[in-house]
Amino acid sequence: MGGPSTTSEVGDFLSRLFADADLIPLGRLQNYIGPLIANRRTPKIQKQYAEIGGGSPIRKWSEYQNEEMCKILDKISPETAPHKPYVAFRYANPLTEEMYNRLLADGFGNGKGGRAVAFTQYPQYSCSTTGSSLNDLWKWRQRLEGKAESGTIQWSVIDRWPVHPGLVEAFASNIEKTLAEYPEDRRNEVVLLFSAHSLPMTVPWLGPQTQSSVEEYIHKGQKDLVLIPIAFTSDHIETLYELDKEVIGETGHTDTVKRVESLNGNPIFIEALANLAKSHLDGGVACSHQMGLRCPGCKSERCVESKKFFAEPGNAFAT
Repeated sequence: MGGPSTTSEVGDFLSRLFADADLIPLGRLQNYIGPLIANRRTPKIQKQYAEIGGGSPIRKWSEYQNEEMCKILDKISPETAPHKPYVAFRYANPLTEEMYNRLLADGFGNGKGGRAVAFTQYPQYSCSTTGSSLNDLWKWRQRLEGKAESGTIQWSVIDRWPVHPGLVEAFASNIEKTLAEYPEDRRNEVVLLFSAHSLPMTVPWLGPQTQSSVEEYIHKGQKDLVLIPIAFTSDHIETLYELDKEVIGETGHTDTVKRVESLNGNPIFIEALANLAKSHLDGGVACSHQMGLRCPGCKSERCVESKKFFAEPGNAFAT
């Protein structure tokens, strides 16, 4: 998904987000309604980003995580080294188009071949997040390499990894660190509230909302709460503004309601990324079995073609 690095990028970020029918389906009027919503929300969202330092830190953390992962990969998987890191976002810079053109400029494709792994940083798969990003990657692959007869970039995908042991361990280590901030006699009574970024249904957003849940616990007398942002792998506006300032800041109990630190530069997490990438490279598969399945009732031809491309046996890495 990405995030605007400066407040001046907010308008373009929102315009791309509301134009994405995979994320927010608005029907035939998508290209008309999307820009209207984006323009209306831009000033409000710009103020929110200004309050967390003037922009999203997600690019900084994504580039750091990717670079550190590749350093570990070079050591534990020398047979596939060197590993070169690239970052691409769906709605913010660097966009998928920019990343793909960098790959081509760096000597991949254009008759020279080369291997690339699309490694989603959404551990939990959804058609509206990872699915949308892979659809966009497929679109640019078709535009930039679709007519080539041979020597194109060989793609594979790490499309879901919500229960990877290293990911679980990284979350657990951050939770334990936050729990240690509570007095020992209250520690076992602290409620751990997992907070995930919701997805829009036709009208309402999926619930229950984190803020409502927190308010309900406090109303019942449970004021020791730890919020755990589980859906992303680094800080972003949802953690720094929505959780820290809106949810926690408005409780009146900032001394007892806390948020677990995001994974960011957690070395356990970065090692987990490297181990996951190595397992993928060693496995020789193009993507998970689920990636090739079509959702019941799906009518998106774009999604069908994207899945067919990434699930093709020919995309698997040779082992």
